[in-house]
Amino acid sequence: MKLLVTGGAGYVGSVCATVLLEAGHDVTVIDNFSTGNRAAVPSGAELVEGEVANVIDDVLSSGGFDAVFHFAARSLVGESMEVPEEYWRDNVGTTLTLLEAMRTHRVGNLVFSSTAATYGEPDRVPITEDMATAPTNPYGATKLSIDYAITSYCAAHGIAATSLRYFNVAGAYGSVGENREVETHLIPLVLQVALGHRDHISVFGTDWPTADGTAVRDYIHVRDLAAAHVLAFESNEPGVHRIYNLGSGDGYSVREVIDMCREVTGRDIPLVETGRRAGDPAVLIASSEKIKRELGWSPERTDLRTIVTDAWAFTSALGDKAHSARRLT
Repeated sequence: MKLLVTGGAGYVGSVCATVLLEAGHDVTVIDNFSTGNRAAVPSGAELVEGEVANVIDDVLSSGGFDAVFHFAARSLVGESMEVPEEYWRDNVGTTLTLLEAMRTHRVGNLVFSSTAATYGEPDRVPITEDMATAPTNPYGATKLSIDYAITSYCAAHGIAATSLRYFNVAGAYGSVGENREVETHLIPLVLQVALGHRDHISVFGTDWPTADGTAVRDYIHVRDLAAAHVLAFESNEPGVHRIYNLGSGDGYSVREVIDMCREVTGRDIPLVETGRRAGDPAVLIASSEKIKRELGWSPERTDLRTIVTDAWAFTSALGDKAHSARRLT
């Protein structure tokens, strides 16, 4: 099938584009490279460089597209608090333009990259899809607004869609992994310390009501995440908008993650304890029982060691390449 992947130079988008190509699909990637990496666009994918809102109509008007996988978005929580206008414009505005182009050019299948940030601070875990949504930042609010928009387009125009609400995505798939200019995720930050690119890792809060006093999060391997996108695309139904959580169902504390990174890398990783960050919940763990039950999704890489090992293989190789490049210059 002919598939469009927006944000296909980003971490999750590039892995999904790779998996779709491996499955024999014809893949086109749109990316403006504001945060994505040109090297992450998989070989074999057609690349359209530009803003999704500016090029989507021309791309879809070429005809023949069977589905859209929409990853392109701003996704930094802290930044969304500082410049919310950019998040409403680039996340919500762009997606509305995309939905209109899909309607106009009769592309009726959509898989949307959503987030656990739509839930805000839950009053219980594990988090299920029927729990209240109360985002605490503009990033989560824009993603939730997009879910409402998709629901209405499905009802009115017969689009088939699935929103996948990720928890903490980690790991790597072959030569594709997390490689952002501005990194905020724990595992790649800890591995940067292991490589000597950072002096230490900060631990925000050691007095949480958890076993070791540090916050607990649910980590899902990026390859298992990609598998869920394929299942969603293959089973989407016209006029129906489904929403699924994606997580491992297991929780690991910040200390447990750091300790595992030390074991896998064999390197000392200094940490600095500091105060809690405002708005951080103590525990975030997903229930993914709905997607397992309805789509048969079965994650294969659920243990923390596998996730960290795959991430380290990618990060260390990337560090070696950067070191070689510096030597040559």
